Amino acid sequence: MGFKWIEIKLPTGYSENELKERIAKECGSRDFSWQIETKSLDARKKGNIHWLLKVGVSSNDIRGEEQVIESSLEIPYIKRNKRVVITGSGPAGFFAAYVLQKAGFDTIILERGAEVDKRADGIANFEHTGEFSAVANYSFGEGGAGTFSDGKLTSRSKHISPERDFFIGEYIDAGAPAEIRYMAHPHVGSDHLKQVVKNLRNKYTGLGGEIRFEKRLSDMVVKNGTITESIAVDDTITGDYFIVAPGHSSYETYRMLIRLGVPFRTKGFALGCRAEHLQSEINLAQWGVSSLPGVKAAEYRVTSEGDGKHPVYSFCMCPGGIVVPAATYKHINIVNGMSYYGRDGRFSNAACVAGVHPDEVAGRKVTPLEALEWLENLESSFFDYAEGYMAPFCSISNFLHEKEPHKIPDTSYPLGIAPAPLWKLLPPGVTASLRSGLADFCKKIKGYEKGNLLGLESKTSSPVQVIREKNGLCTGFTNLFMAGEGSGYSGGIVSSAADGIKIAMNLIEAVH
Repeated sequence: MGFKWIEIKLPTGYSENELKERIAKECGSRDFSWQIETKSLDARKKGNIHWLLKVGVSSNDIRGEEQVIESSLEIPYIKRNKRVVITGSGPAGFFAAYVLQKAGFDTIILERGAEVDKRADGIANFEHTGEFSAVANYSFGEGGAGTFSDGKLTSRSKHISPERDFFIGEYIDAGAPAEIRYMAHPHVGSDHLKQVVKNLRNKYTGLGGEIRFEKRLSDMVVKNGTITESIAVDDTITGDYFIVAPGHSSYETYRMLIRLGVPFRTKGFALGCRAEHLQSEINLAQWGVSSLPGVKAAEYRVTSEGDGKHPVYSFCMCPGGIVVPAATYKHINIVNGMSYYGRDGRFSNAACVAGVHPDEVAGRKVTPLEALEWLENLESSFFDYAEGYMAPFCSISNFLHEKEPHKIPDTSYPLGIAPAPLWKLLPPGVTASLRSGLADFCKKIKGYEKGNLLGLESKTSSPVQVIREKNGLCTGFTNLFMAGEGSGYSGGIVSSAADGIKIAMNLIEAVH
């Protein structure tokens, strides 16, 4: 049996029979098996938009070529009689716990939020009534923030192939679309993710793992650099090792860890707004037509040098998506974006942000605690301006020309929007950079100026980063690890899961 890779161009609305015919032609055989390795849309020329596929083909008629087999994740099982207490059920915390449980450790996950069905009900009630739930919101709960931010699985991280393949395989086995294995920009959709995280939970508990929901980590007991207990609400849990994976929004968790002597430093992050457009306008700008067969909705990714001081870029683009109220606490008003698997909503949205450093926006060198306080105050200021969870907004054109908005446009945001001079609500340096960047975006995407800017987007990453060793161990501690976006070393679902898996594998190697 021989093997070869072939690259194929196909029209956007191709059928499986068309694909098979092209494979047969390329490999000179009709007796073959095949698997798509990668699939991406080439839209560089609007008159010739097509799919690019890399396909692995096996056939007795192929000679002289062999399949390259990549290394896979091997999880050795030994009953280790060691307990690991994991804080956070997002991708980093869950997959760290799952891998450790498979390896023979006794694991417990503490999750400050609710299980996914209760969380979904809480979000629905929030969007209907404006009543915020501390345990059932877009940021906290089973599966982490990613459960309700549509599961984009694109990652720029290098050296995570085995971890990524393991993660993708587990997601597919839990009900995610099989195409996430090969699409250039894989996407699960919030509608699928709710079932995926539930199925993963069942797999984990079936191995003997335990998840305790609505248990916020409030303290830890430290003796000579060794953690002995985690304290969560009315639970005190002893353990041999502790992994904290709280996401990047758990301010009180950061503050508690800093109080215990866990070392942190400030780092660059990003601030801006959500840019919302009619999806039909983005389709026309990117494709030259309002729709394409076989393609859900047009995407965009744009960057600019801004005013030369801070880079400006789009982030977390949600075609056919919804802008959502992503409040992390009752007094905070921030936004995020999500989409369902079908990506068939009327609007599109994406973060439009400027990269900054806490020292720059504060106007002085700040400590990690001061950086957190500054950011929380900014997020609170949007709540105060709107007197609740309405999203302050202005058009992109208004922002560029500093013209006060008056007309209320249609929007996907469920809690209403309030006219606002966003250029005054954001820090001056961020405003200046965004204005230059948005002017560039308007040149790159036809009709971009017709869109609107909504709310404060402040959760692209954390402004602080833990100081840790290569194996994930917090510097100065013997058994405390920090993983995922909350550690400041990863961003997004895939890289966060990979970070948790790597820490778990390092612990497996160290404990026999």
